[in-house]
Amino acid sequence: MAKKYRILIIDDCKVTMAGLEAYLGEKYHILTASNGRDGIKTFEKNEKRIHLVLTDLILPDFVGGSLVSLIKNRAPGKPVIAITGWEYHPEEFESKVNADLILKKPFEMEELDQAIEKLLSVIPKKKSRPRATQKKRKQ
Repeated sequence: MAKKYRILIIDDCKVTMAGLEAYLGEKYHILTASNGRDGIKTFEKNEKRIHLVLTDLILPDFVGGSLVSLIKNRAPGKPVIAITGWEYHPEEFESKVNADLILKKPFEMEELDQAIEKLLSVIPKKKSRPRATQKKRKQ
């Protein structure tokens, strides 16, 4: 049986976090953080086990792309999706934010799910190892 991908969600809005966790939790293992500092700590602790990061761009302790930059500097190949509620067009952020994709809130969950699948499709999924069975002793 194949393992599920693990996604770290960083967002300070409890409603957004709950919705993302409920929707994506059916398909992926979810880790969460409600601010940038906790997000970085969670990322550093679980870096090898996290396959994708989904983060808000505006957090109480991080603004703009600084959190994305920290993650990308530490793990350049790790996919990062940034989400924003700013009224500006997400395309305006692309030159400033090193995210793989920027989505403007509100977005359709199906759109997010398709983007996640596309970004994860290039990452090989590790398969669970079969459990070792005990060899029967010759009597």
